[in-house]
Amino acid sequence: MPETPKNEKPTLSKRDNLLMALKYLMCTAGAGIIQFVSFTLLNAAAHFDRLPVFLKLFPGAAVTELKYGPSYFVALALSVIFNFTANRKYTFRSANNVPIAMTKVLGYYLVFTPLSIWWGEALAQHGWNEFAILVPTMLVNAVTEFLFNRFVVFRDSINTAVKS
Repeated sequence: MPETPKNEKPTLSKRDNLLMALKYLMCTAGAGIIQFVSFTLLNAAAHFDRLPVFLKLFPGAAVTELKYGPSYFVALALSVIFNFTANRKYTFRSANNVPIAMTKVLGYYLVFTPLSIWWGEALAQHGWNEFAILVPTMLVNAVTEFLFNRFVVFRDSINTAVKS
Protein backbone atom coordinates (compact mmCIF):
# COMPACT_ATOMS: atom_id res chain seq x y z
CA MET A 1 0.00 0.00 0.00
CA PRO A 2 1.36 3.42 -0.85
CA GLU A 3 2.11 5.83 1.98
CA THR A 4 -0.20 8.82 2.22
CA PRO A 5 1.20 12.31 2.90
CA LYS A 6 -0.05 13.76 6.20
CA ASN A 7 -2.32 16.44 4.69
CA GLU A 8 -3.85 14.18 2.08
CA LYS A 9 -6.78 11.80 2.49
CA PRO A 10 -5.92 8.19 1.66
CA THR A 11 -7.12 6.80 -1.63
CA LEU A 12 -7.18 3.05 -1.60
CA SER A 13 -7.70 0.69 -4.49
CA LYS A 14 -9.95 -2.36 -4.27
CA ARG A 15 -6.80 -4.43 -3.79
CA ASP A 16 -5.63 -2.17 -0.95
CA ASN A 17 -9.01 -2.47 0.76
CA LEU A 18 -8.98 -6.24 0.35
CA LEU A 19 -5.47 -6.49 1.80
CA MET A 20 -6.54 -4.25 4.67
CA ALA A 21 -9.53 -6.49 5.38
CA LEU A 22 -7.30 -9.59 5.31
CA LYS A 23 -4.77 -8.00 7.68
CA TYR A 24 -7.63 -7.00 9.95
CA LEU A 25 -8.93 -10.56 9.87
CA MET A 26 -5.52 -11.90 10.91
CA CYS A 27 -5.12 -9.42 13.79
CA THR A 28 -8.70 -9.97 14.89
CA ALA A 29 -8.19 -13.73 14.84
CA GLY A 30 -5.41 -13.22 17.38
CA ALA A 31 -7.72 -11.08 19.51
CA GLY A 32 -10.44 -13.69 19.10
CA ILE A 33 -8.13 -16.40 20.42
CA ILE A 34 -7.31 -14.20 23.42
CA GLN A 35 -11.01 -13.57 24.03
CA PHE A 36 -12.08 -17.19 23.58
CA VAL A 37 -9.33 -18.63 25.80
CA SER A 38 -9.79 -16.03 28.55
CA PHE A 39 -13.59 -16.49 28.44
CA THR A 40 -13.15 -20.25 28.66
CA LEU A 41 -10.80 -19.98 31.63
CA LEU A 42 -13.02 -17.48 33.44
CA ASN A 43 -16.41 -18.99 32.63
CA ALA A 44 -15.98 -22.72 32.31
CA ALA A 45 -12.93 -23.40 34.44
CA ALA A 46 -13.09 -20.81 37.25
CA HIS A 47 -16.84 -20.07 37.26
CA PHE A 48 -15.83 -16.40 37.41
CA ASP A 49 -19.41 -15.21 36.87
CA ARG A 50 -20.49 -16.81 40.12
CA LEU A 51 -17.91 -15.13 42.36
CA PRO A 52 -19.48 -13.07 45.18
CA VAL A 53 -17.76 -9.85 44.06
CA PHE A 54 -19.96 -9.75 40.95
CA LEU A 55 -23.08 -10.35 42.96
CA LYS A 56 -22.35 -7.10 44.82
CA LEU A 57 -22.21 -5.26 41.49
CA PHE A 58 -25.67 -6.56 40.63
CA PRO A 59 -27.75 -6.10 43.81
CA GLY A 60 -30.57 -8.59 44.11
CA ALA A 61 -29.01 -11.04 41.66
CA ALA A 62 -28.98 -14.64 42.73
CA VAL A 63 -25.82 -16.67 42.18
CA THR A 64 -27.37 -18.48 39.25
CA GLU A 65 -28.51 -15.29 37.52
CA LEU A 66 -25.07 -14.33 36.22
CA LYS A 67 -24.15 -16.82 33.55
CA TYR A 68 -22.27 -14.87 30.92
CA GLY A 69 -21.67 -11.14 31.45
CA PRO A 70 -18.69 -10.81 33.81
CA SER A 71 -16.53 -13.42 32.05
CA TYR A 72 -17.47 -11.97 28.68
CA PHE A 73 -16.66 -8.41 29.81
CA VAL A 74 -13.16 -9.28 31.05
CA ALA A 75 -12.41 -11.40 27.97
CA LEU A 76 -13.67 -8.61 25.68
CA ALA A 77 -11.49 -6.01 27.42
CA LEU A 78 -8.38 -8.17 26.97
CA SER A 79 -9.10 -8.72 23.28
CA VAL A 80 -9.85 -5.02 22.65
CA ILE A 81 -6.45 -3.96 23.98
CA PHE A 82 -4.65 -6.42 21.70
CA ASN A 83 -6.90 -5.74 18.71
CA PHE A 84 -6.58 -1.95 18.86
CA THR A 85 -2.80 -2.06 19.18
CA ALA A 86 -2.24 -4.63 16.43
CA ASN A 87 -4.69 -3.16 13.94
CA ARG A 88 -3.50 0.43 14.40
CA LYS A 89 0.05 -0.66 13.67
CA TYR A 90 -0.33 -3.41 11.05
CA THR A 91 -3.70 -3.02 9.36
CA PHE A 92 -4.34 0.70 9.20
CA ARG A 93 -0.69 1.77 9.66
CA SER A 94 -1.89 4.93 11.32
CA ALA A 95 0.16 7.74 12.81
CA ASN A 96 -3.09 9.11 14.21
CA ASN A 97 -3.12 10.59 17.72
CA VAL A 98 -3.42 7.43 19.83
CA PRO A 99 -5.48 8.94 22.69
CA ILE A 100 -8.00 10.36 20.19
CA ALA A 101 -8.21 7.05 18.32
CA MET A 102 -8.62 5.16 21.60
CA THR A 103 -11.38 7.55 22.66
CA LYS A 104 -13.25 6.86 19.43
CA VAL A 105 -12.88 3.11 19.95
CA LEU A 106 -14.05 3.58 23.54
CA GLY A 107 -17.17 5.27 22.11
CA TYR A 108 -17.82 2.21 19.95
CA TYR A 109 -17.45 -0.09 22.95
CA LEU A 110 -19.67 2.11 25.14
CA VAL A 111 -22.45 1.12 22.74
CA PHE A 112 -21.41 -2.42 21.77
CA THR A 113 -20.47 -3.77 25.21
CA PRO A 114 -23.73 -3.11 27.08
CA LEU A 115 -25.75 -4.36 24.11
CA SER A 116 -23.71 -7.54 23.76
CA ILE A 117 -23.80 -8.22 27.51
CA TRP A 118 -27.55 -7.62 27.48
CA TRP A 119 -28.27 -10.03 24.63
CA GLY A 120 -25.70 -12.51 25.95
CA GLU A 121 -27.22 -12.61 29.43
CA ALA A 122 -30.74 -12.78 27.97
CA LEU A 123 -29.82 -15.75 25.78
CA ALA A 124 -27.95 -17.45 28.65
CA GLN A 125 -31.01 -17.05 30.88
CA HIS A 126 -33.04 -18.82 28.18
CA GLY A 127 -30.73 -21.81 28.33
CA TRP A 128 -28.31 -21.04 25.50
CA ASN A 129 -24.80 -22.39 25.93
CA GLU A 130 -22.37 -19.55 26.65
CA PHE A 131 -20.13 -20.54 23.73
CA ALA A 132 -23.12 -20.56 21.34
CA ILE A 133 -23.56 -16.92 22.36
CA LEU A 134 -19.87 -15.96 22.39
CA VAL A 135 -18.91 -17.02 18.86
CA PRO A 136 -21.67 -15.15 16.95
CA THR A 137 -21.14 -12.14 19.22
CA MET A 138 -17.43 -12.17 18.36
CA LEU A 139 -18.29 -12.27 14.64
CA VAL A 140 -20.68 -9.31 14.98
CA ASN A 141 -17.99 -7.45 16.91
CA ALA A 142 -15.31 -8.18 14.29
CA VAL A 143 -17.39 -6.93 11.37
CA THR A 144 -18.84 -3.84 13.05
CA GLU A 145 -15.52 -2.86 14.62
CA PHE A 146 -13.71 -3.15 11.28
CA LEU A 147 -16.26 -0.85 9.68
CA PHE A 148 -16.06 1.59 12.59
CA ASN A 149 -12.24 1.61 12.54
CA ARG A 150 -12.03 1.89 8.77
CA PHE A 151 -14.61 4.65 8.29
CA VAL A 152 -14.50 6.54 11.61
CA VAL A 153 -11.37 6.01 13.70
CA PHE A 154 -8.67 5.77 11.01
CA ARG A 155 -10.58 7.26 8.07
CA ASP A 156 -8.11 10.07 7.41
CA SER A 157 -4.94 8.46 8.76
CA ILE A 158 -4.60 5.16 6.93
CA ASN A 159 -0.99 4.49 5.84
CA THR A 160 0.38 7.60 7.56
CA ALA A 161 2.77 5.78 9.91
CA VAL A 162 6.43 6.00 9.04
CA LYS A 163 7.94 2.62 8.25
CA SER A 164 10.49 1.55 10.83
